[in-house]
Amino acid sequence: MTLEEYEWLLSGEATRAVAANRSRDPLEVALDPRVPCARTVATQVKYLQRAASKLPSYAAAQCLLPPLAFEQASSERCAMHKRIGGDSVLDLTCGLGVDAWALSRRFGRVVTLERSEVLARVARENFRRLGVANIEVVAVSAEEYLEHASERFDWVYADPDRRSASGRKLVRLEDCSPSIPALLPAIRRAGRRLCLKNSPLFDVGEALHLFPDSRVEAVSLDGECKEVMVYDDGTGPAVTATALGSGERSFTAHPDAEAPHPGAFDPSRYAWLVVPDVALQKARLARLHLAGRADIWSDNGFGFAAEPPSDTIGKVFAVERIEPYDPRRLRRELKGCGATILKRDFPLAAEEIMRRTGLRAGSEVRLAFTKIDGAFWTIRLK
Repeated sequence: MTLEEYEWLLSGEATRAVAANRSRDPLEVALDPRVPCARTVATQVKYLQRAASKLPSYAAAQCLLPPLAFEQASSERCAMHKRIGGDSVLDLTCGLGVDAWALSRRFGRVVTLERSEVLARVARENFRRLGVANIEVVAVSAEEYLEHASERFDWVYADPDRRSASGRKLVRLEDCSPSIPALLPAIRRAGRRLCLKNSPLFDVGEALHLFPDSRVEAVSLDGECKEVMVYDDGTGPAVTATALGSGERSFTAHPDAEAPHPGAFDPSRYAWLVVPDVALQKARLARLHLAGRADIWSDNGFGFAAEPPSDTIGKVFAVERIEPYDPRRLRRELKGCGATILKRDFPLAAEEIMRRTGLRAGSEVRLAFTKIDGAFWTIRLK
């Protein structure tokens, strides 16, 4: 979003045009000669429609949504999950301001930094539309602010930019902007505790290596891992898996805790299949979480139970039968049925499984595929 676009979007003409076209196809809006600045209005319509699920409060307030900032922003549900609070927090990475907005509900005062003057103005305007009065937006880089900072905060929060200048995804903290490892001494001077949001690709073990006394949390939303959080406040070490969706469920353990080995795999024993949530996978807690509920041989695998397991973070399916993986037999018996494929710890992609078995995408049958102790298995689900 350019400064000119931002200033025009503040006008009554723009506000009315966006409001009047919010239910239309954005492409139709962009091509409609009756709409003033049609392409700019169409862009806002497009992202407000997407915000209805990702950022419902922003959509309801008809906030300004620059495309790149929207794509990089936390979802409202994940932002509201941040479990920190106090009198004051310094947010090093404002962007669209979703995390700062969520933090404003847990802190008396939020200072958020944005190096882009245009994005800083957008954030201020959005906070006004959202009715938030305890956020101060400072148009400055984190590096510059921390160099001269004298105030001390209860928490410092950071969600570094994980895209290079060419758009390549970055995972290593030192490659992101700002570089948290490089700024860590200055961060320690500004706040007693650090809350750091990382890419869902970030390794939990690496997080504990960099911040050994921290709490590390893998967070999923509707079955998709969204972020790896580090709460560096001296209360660790601990690892948590949290699944957000229709509800919220969490499991926490010490990183050195070990799950019991379930012994040899006996398919005749099991009538239920457990698919652990991806947050458990990411946090490497699936085996610990299912201990006493289901047998599981790998944190990336399925769990198996003789009785319906309760209180599990994941999905549970009734098993029709478990048999050795035999693509020819499946091709012969299922004769091109439409299939829903689940797989864990299995070397073939779902597309390759379908090619070898002659199945196609569909819902006539549900099949799960896995590898346990070197053997490949097919699980037919009811």
